[in-house]
This record gives sequence, C-alpha cells and structure tokens, in this order.
Amino acid sequence: MTSKMIAVVAALAVLNIVSLCLMGADKQRAVRGSWRISEKTLFISAALFGALGGCLGMFLFRHKTKHWYFRLFFPLMLLVQAGVLGYVWAVGLLQ
Repeated sequence: MTSKMIAVVAALAVLNIVSLCLMGADKQRAVRGSWRISEKTLFISAALFGALGGCLGMFLFRHKTKHWYFRLFFPLMLLVQAGVLGYVWAVGLLQ
C-alpha cells in the first residue's frame, strides 16, 4: 500500500468517524432537549466523504430516519462517493 493510499484511507476514516459522532451527539442533544447540531452541518459532514459514517449513525442511533431527505440523500451520497473512490482507484490515481 502506497503512502497516498494510506493517507486517503486515514482521511476517510477520520471524516466518517466525525460524521458518525455528529449524528450521535445530535441524537443525544435531541433526547435531552438541548442545543442541536444543524441539519446543514450533518449534510456537509456527509458530503465531505463522510456519508458512510452518516448512514451508520442514522441507523445505529435511529436518528433522522423519519426525514425523507436524510433517508434518500445519505445513501445516495454514499453510492456516489464509493463510485468516485472506485474510479480513482481504477485509473490508478492513488499509486
């Protein structure tokens, strides 16, 4: 594995962990009735290659699952991001 690949995997891991943690924190805040993380922030974190963490957080914490736009766009962003990463890997940009 090249250093570029290691850096990309590490960055993706961090972005997805951040997305997962944001979903968990927002769920806790919703239960407590305190200040919330904006939906815009949740979408931005998922759009910045954190869609896997956002999807996992959505279903792990059962958070935002009643909102159609989260149920539609988080998995859609995940598919697009997987496609982009697959393309980048296939054309050899990470070697």
